[in-house]
Amino acid sequence: MSVGSEVTSNVSLTGNELTFVQLHAVAVNGATVRIAPAAIERMKASRAVVERLVESGATAYGINTGFGKLASVRISTEQVKQLQVNLVRSHTCGVGAPLSESESRAMMLLRANALAKGLSGVRPLVVETLCAMLNARVHPLIPSQGSVGASGDLAPLAHLAQVAIGEGRAVYRGKVIGGGEAMKLAGIAPLELQAKEGLSLLNGTQGMLALLSLALDEADVLADTADVAAALSLDALRGSPGAFDARIMHARAYAGAARTARHLAQLNEGSQIRESHRSSDKDSRVQDAYSLRCTPQVHGAVRDALAQAREMAAIELNSATDNPLVFVREAGATANESNHFGGDIISGGNFHGQPLAMAADQVAIAIATLGGISERRIEQMTNPLTSLLPAFLTPEPGLNSGYMIAQVTAAALTSENKALAAPHSVDSISTSGNQEDYVSMGMSGARRLSRMLENLRRIVAIELLCACQGIDLLSPLNTGTLATQAYDLVRANSPKLVQDRPLADEIEAVAASVGRGDMAKLLA
Repeated sequence: MSVGSEVTSNVSLTGNELTFVQLHAVAVNGATVRIAPAAIERMKASRAVVERLVESGATAYGINTGFGKLASVRISTEQVKQLQVNLVRSHTCGVGAPLSESESRAMMLLRANALAKGLSGVRPLVVETLCAMLNARVHPLIPSQGSVGASGDLAPLAHLAQVAIGEGRAVYRGKVIGGGEAMKLAGIAPLELQAKEGLSLLNGTQGMLALLSLALDEADVLADTADVAAALSLDALRGSPGAFDARIMHARAYAGAARTARHLAQLNEGSQIRESHRSSDKDSRVQDAYSLRCTPQVHGAVRDALAQAREMAAIELNSATDNPLVFVREAGATANESNHFGGDIISGGNFHGQPLAMAADQVAIAIATLGGISERRIEQMTNPLTSLLPAFLTPEPGLNSGYMIAQVTAAALTSENKALAAPHSVDSISTSGNQEDYVSMGMSGARRLSRMLENLRRIVAIELLCACQGIDLLSPLNTGTLATQAYDLVRANSPKLVQDRPLADEIEAVAASVGRGDMAKLLA
């Protein structure tokens, strides 16, 4: 499991060292957060650059100008504060179902960490307020739709910022109430935004990054669980483990494939079913169907794709993604025309979500692939032409339909995931008066991952149910020692099927166990 066994109860934000373990601890487990002293000093230095520029009357985008297509409109010094409030209010245009509590917490933490990097020109108070909201469990109600991943996730982050300034809606102690009321009940003073601070709260990729990061954690768990299901299916189908020989994996040295092959060997070690079909130390079946024989290659490709996506997200965890960025002049450097305010304020495009959008597409394809091969193993087990078992895994086929429709359910979920896996990052639609003329669609790309993972949990659960039933039909032979522990976990939620009964609740119970990582923990 990617979140590891590390226990994190308090996270100190530096802007440079946030880990996935810490993100999970705060977003899912409610760990407390604070800002590191070194980060406070960096933020004070960058804030001083902004304040000197405002006092001078010089022009800088996002500080005393309009935004996007309105960047050429100059704002007076007297209106700078109102500009920031107007920015937050005007951008709160999100719609649709709200993000979950863990997703909202992840967004807040990620935005706080990005600002703590000291390149955004905001006061430390801004980050301290976000930390206080996290610690008091004041969770902004953030609609999930409305971002094209252009200047980051503007609408979702605006709904977050709206609560920080005492407006909008929040979830506090289980109730949806006004943001101002939630802040008051929690004893947190709402922010009074200063120059650039509204823009810095809104401009960034933390919406898509939050969803992608949480999805990666669960996808890693499901990759391990899929190995467990495949090992049980291999025995249920009396398949050969010969294709998982370490020498074969070494001949095509993908790390993911080697890991899955090790898991399969580990899980099926001591299998009586395996021993029963040996013949003169040779496998009784020369070659199995691809969904069995090529499990390391397919599961391994999924693992490697998830690892690549995680590498991209790991960079983003500690990146400054707003615009413009504030670079403090290093001690001893000579002042010039561009940095006579003590530093440079430079406009760029770090807010663009393309890296994360492409990573989300990669994760979506990986999820769909894992479900696709799982469904094929389910078909292999329920089809008497391939399983060498009673039709649809029922002792009395005809009178009983067994797992016939469970396979149909898995097929439906698999096809839905195939459609959802269509790439988002190649799409673009011009916004903001053609100023934002190429966008990433990163938020929508990340948003569909939770639905796909939900489908995958159920597909893998159905495979586990079918595999355990197949093993029961081979009794008194037992599967491997470690695989038997997985079998017992399944059977704790679903007994052997002797006569037809409703399976819906049992599928959901096993899917919940899959989601908790019960089977994946066997491989820890």
